[in-house]
Formats: sequence, C-alpha cells, structure tokens
Amino acid sequence: MRNTPDGLLRSEATRQRATFLELFLDLVFVFALTRISARLITDFTDGQRGVYAGIGQALLLFLALWAVWSVTVWSTSWLDPDAPIVQTVIIMTLVGAMTMAVAVPHGFGARASLFAITLVTLQIGRVVYFHVAGHGRPDPRQSIRILFWFGLSAPLWLVGGLVNDGTVRGPLWTLAVLIDYAGLFLGWPTPRLGAQRLGVQTIAAEHLAERYQQFLLIALGEAIFVIGLAFSGSEFHIDQTGGFVLALVSTVLLWRIYFHVAGGVLGTAIGRSRDPARLATGMAFAHMVMIAGIVLTGVGFELFIAEPLGHLPATWLIAILGGPVVFIAGRAHLEYQVFGRVSPSRIAGLLTLGLLTPVTLHADPLSAGAAAALVLLGVAGADTRRARRHPPETPSPPF
Repeated sequence: MRNTPDGLLRSEATRQRATFLELFLDLVFVFALTRISARLITDFTDGQRGVYAGIGQALLLFLALWAVWSVTVWSTSWLDPDAPIVQTVIIMTLVGAMTMAVAVPHGFGARASLFAITLVTLQIGRVVYFHVAGHGRPDPRQSIRILFWFGLSAPLWLVGGLVNDGTVRGPLWTLAVLIDYAGLFLGWPTPRLGAQRLGVQTIAAEHLAERYQQFLLIALGEAIFVIGLAFSGSEFHIDQTGGFVLALVSTVLLWRIYFHVAGGVLGTAIGRSRDPARLATGMAFAHMVMIAGIVLTGVGFELFIAEPLGHLPATWLIAILGGPVVFIAGRAHLEYQVFGRVSPSRIAGLLTLGLLTPVTLHADPLSAGAAAALVLLGVAGADTRRARRHPPETPSPPF
C-alpha cells in the first residue's frame, strides 16, 4: 500500500473502509453503552442516587467515553490506520476504554479514581507515545496543542476521582468535560500556536462518515440488547409482549429516521464542504446527541416492557418521551449540517412530544411508549412522503 512520504498521513491509496482493528475497538464501546444504560435503569427504578443526579452522572461518564472515541476516529481519518504506530494507539485506546467501561457502574463511587486515572493516562499517554514513536511526525505542534488542553482538564479529573465527597466530584468533572470539549470543537487553541482541528490538512471523508454511521448502529444495537434482556426476563404476558413489539418497532423507526437521506450521505457532504474539518466537528456533536437520545430511549424501552400497565412515575417520561426528543433534536442538527436546512417534520415531532408530556402523565408506561412511537412514525412517514414528491437532494453544507 502506497503511503505519503512520512508514512503516517493518509494518501489516496489508503483504504476508506474501517479496519478490523477499528471495528474491534467499537466492541468495547458497545459494552460501555450497556453499562451506562444499566446504570440509568437502576436510577429510574431504584432511586437511591436520585433520577436527576443519576442522569447527570451518567451523562458525564458518557461524554468522557465519547471524547475518547471521537479523538480516535478523527485520528484514523487523518492518519493511515494501517501504520503500526497508529494501530498501537488504537490498541492502547481499546485497553483504556475497556477499563473505563468496567468502572462505569460505580464511576461516581468506589471506581471513580479508576475511571479518572485511566482517562487521563489514556488521553495524555497516547499523544505522548504517538509524538515520541513518530518522531514528531506529522505535526509536532498538534501534539503540543492537545497536551496543553489535556493538561488543563487532567487535574480536575484526577482530583475529582480521588476526593471522597461526591458533591465536589460532580462540579470538578463537569468543568473537566467542558474543557475537553471546548478544546475538541475549537481545535485546541494554544498560545503562540493558534488552533487547528485534526484532519484540516487532509481528511478521509468516506471513512469518517462510515465511522459515525457505525457508532450510531452500535447505539441501536445496544437498544436491541436492552429490549431483549428486558423481555427475556419478563413473564411473557400479553402487555409485556406488546411492549416488546413496540420497542422493536420504535428502534426500526429510529434507524429509518437517521439513515433517510442525511444519515446516508455524510461522506458526500464532507467532500462538498468548504471547511470539511468544521463540518465533521458539527457532525460529531450531532451524533453525540443522537446516541445519547438512543441510549435514553432504550432505558424507556426497559421501563415500559417491565411495567407496561403499572404506575407511571413522572420521571419515567424523561426516558420514554425525552429520549426521542434528544434523538430528533440531534437528527435535526445533522440535517442542517448536510443540507443547510431542517425539515418541518423534525420541528413538529419535537413540539408534539412536548405537548404529549402533560397528557401522558396520567397514562400507563406502555401508552406513553406508544405515543412516542406514533410521533416517530409520523416523522418517518413525512420523510417518505417528501422523498416521493421531490427528486433526490444533493448535500449542500452551510460551510
């Protein structure tokens, strides 16, 4: 395989499809998402931590894991994934992410220090390794930029993981996440060096698009895992069977809404963009939101399969209706990134789910799930009608 002169940057000859090692890495994140879902399900049903505190904690853990995956996928869309140095970094990420995932169930308790130390060691260690092993190639200034920003957040992660007071850990880790994401989305602006996003020189559009699509499918697979686990542990009553079927239909609708047009032409959109690195950054944010919505929706599936006709606590609507809200909001943002517009069906879906909230407060969990599914069906149906009436649309990114 022909490489660029420094042997690390991608060339036209490098493969656009994800390597088997990259797909192997994704398996770790499948497990990580299952741990986050299990943690949220416990928060909604047990109540020891409190639903709102549990959601906040799970969100911070999810964002930390997503940042690890995002930097990795950006790197492999900029660098040759078959280069030994890059493969070593992927393996380091696999081991570190697996350790973090194992710590997730008690990530704000007994395993907080393990989660924080692993995160900091992984984020800084792989940059240092790449810089040393690659002899500064392909851009030593980029390593300095990233290390500068990780150096700002690392003390917050470590102190938050080592303190015994959970009320201190939350604010420290929240600030650390904000710093990490500010650096990621702004291109790690650094004194004297300025800012530069990964891949601004050259980026494999098809590879990056495929990696986003694959991770979203991972999230859908995790939702299916939750559905199967919840139903297999039930008594197979008619109402529980109805919840199982409803959850499967809802998952298919999530898949349909994502991949209808915008989700299937990400590579073309990146290739047509005047600023591919900026567009890819926006897509990363959109996928992060959608995946969070799918995970939360999967928690809602577990709730209405386990207790379909029981009492509906108001907090359960955060998952049953809120999950689809978060997903549709992220999908609307992705549509804007690809076409520079947002379909009215997305806005209508969000408004309808909001209006359904006070109505479903007096319903049972299964009815609330059915209402959410009907909204998803309406959004998917509107997409189908639009496709029949209008010719295929060419991606036209806003930047």
